[in-house]
Formats: sequence, C-alpha cells, structure tokens
Amino acid sequence: MTDTDHKPEVTPDIDLEFFSRPIYLGAIRRLLDSLCERMGLDHHQSARICLAVDEAICNVIRHGYDNSPDGRITLQLTRLEEEKSELLIEVLDRAKHADLDTIRSRNLDDVRPGGLGVHIINEIMETVEYSHRDGGGMKLSMRYPLGHNPKNTIENGDSDE
Repeated sequence: MTDTDHKPEVTPDIDLEFFSRPIYLGAIRRLLDSLCERMGLDHHQSARICLAVDEAICNVIRHGYDNSPDGRITLQLTRLEEEKSELLIEVLDRAKHADLDTIRSRNLDDVRPGGLGVHIINEIMETVEYSHRDGGGMKLSMRYPLGHNPKNTIENGDSDE
C-alpha cells in the first residue's frame, strides 16, 4: 500500500521534522504529553501514547536507518473530528522499505529484552497502519480516541501565557 491508496490528506496540526537521533526523543515526549493534556487526556493515557510514539520512532532509527544519525523523520499530529474525536499520529521516513507482511511483534513466549515495539504500539493505539511512501520510505498511521469531552483549550482561547 502507498500513501495515495487511502483517504484524502488532512493538514496536520503539528508537523515536526527531525534527524534520526535518539537525543530528540525526550523533547518529542514532552511536546506530545503537553498536547495530550490539552486534548483532555489523563496522565495515564498520555504516557501510553508517548510510549507508542517513542517505540515507533526508535524502530525507524534502529531498523529503518540502521542507527544512522542523518536520516529524516517527520512526526505529524492531527486532531480529527470525523465520526468521533481522535488523535491521528503519523510517523514518516525515507528509510528503507520494510516488507509490510513482516511487521509484527516477536513471540511473547520468547522472554528476552527488546522486540516488543510493534506489540506495544498495537496494544495502545486504536488503529495502526503501515504503508510504503511513494519515492521510498515508510508511513505509520496511528489513531487514538479522544473521548467525549476533550478540553478545547485552544479553541476556547485559553493559553499558557
């Protein structure tokens, strides 16, 4: 599947591009945690979303770019108000293509460190979709429900200032 195979594109609320360097993960988690709070999610939900995104980015760095620090990764965050409120999180790269049929967690009976990123992402997110990007690279789209009464702090004019 390629980028052009599904629904029309939406303009992300946040579009962040960075190098494939683990040093940026802490700042990305803080940004995402703050955004989740603003959208009415509790600390537990926010921590789970941050974990899933962290795992996704680590997988791109480790497996897509083979730990090379000069790959580019894009994180796009979009609040969707379709049938229900959702947070759409997309992780895009220009790394090598992965075989879509092989993206899966290792056997959970195999007790050892590592290899659980895909499992964690699938357990946390409501929907997870991997696709190839036109011109090379991968796109991971994840959706997380926002519930019935998310805080609309930006729309209501509230700010941190």
